[in-house]
Amino acid sequence: MKPQSIVMLGGTGFVGRHLVPRLARDGHQIAVLSRNRERHRELAVLPGVRVISADVHDPAVLRARLAGADAAINLVGILNAARDDGRDFQRVHVELTEKLIGACVGNGVARLLQMSSLGAGEGTSHYLKSRGAAEARVRASPLAWTIFRPSVIFGRDDGLFYRFASLLRWTPVLPLARAGTLFQPVHVGDVAEAFARALAHPSTIGQTFELGGPRTIALGELVRWTARMLGLRRLVIGLPDALGWAQAYVGEWLPGRPITRDNFRSLAHDSVAHEDGLAALGIVARPMETVMPRLLGKPLGAWS
Repeated sequence: MKPQSIVMLGGTGFVGRHLVPRLARDGHQIAVLSRNRERHRELAVLPGVRVISADVHDPAVLRARLAGADAAINLVGILNAARDDGRDFQRVHVELTEKLIGACVGNGVARLLQMSSLGAGEGTSHYLKSRGAAEARVRASPLAWTIFRPSVIFGRDDGLFYRFASLLRWTPVLPLARAGTLFQPVHVGDVAEAFARALAHPSTIGQTFELGGPRTIALGELVRWTARMLGLRRLVIGLPDALGWAQAYVGEWLPGRPITRDNFRSLAHDSVAHEDGLAALGIVARPMETVMPRLLGKPLGAWS
């Protein structure tokens, strides 16, 4: 595959920190647009990688940075917002995607790889609705697009196991909203590999890939499993929806917003793939059981 010039939005986030070095190994030239390049020097030392301070929400900046590029990758996304009216999700997911599409079209950048989410467009969650609206903008564009819909993503310093591990370490009892919601955790390295392979194969143009790991697990069991990995005896209690809603409302005011009302709405929908996008790309999914015990400090085989 011929190396390409790539402009990446959201490249300093969790997935981006794995995807950038993966693409660098293929010899691509990558410009990572960031609010503050000085905070991400670890990416800038990679061969062929530049981290550029840029306001990606400024259409003029996007047009300037995309000049001469072969492809764009959009990883930008938020799970929580400071207000519950949907405006932040609309700005980050939909309006930014529209600006990126415009900058690509204006510069003759044909290829776009877009991050989305399983369940995009479903239900009343602002997060899922805005993800679905962004997908619609991409599909309606003249670009050679590929969309990725992962379930929850795990790996070192993720926002899933590490967040629950932090909570479990200080509380003996953890009340949990919508504990029966199903997830299909997918490894961050597999998600990065999916992007890299799609970029290398034109046959993926116009396709949407659902990305899930080999195990489907309910949220409550996932949290209990995390406690066992940490060697902790913890009581995880599934809440009825009325109490779960109240927990989400209170959670919006806590440091780090551990849960919000929009998270609660999103949890009304299982995050399980209907099609095996990893297999379609020739990727063997890594089980969480072979990764997370080692990362969280519990020896392999020491959990059940």
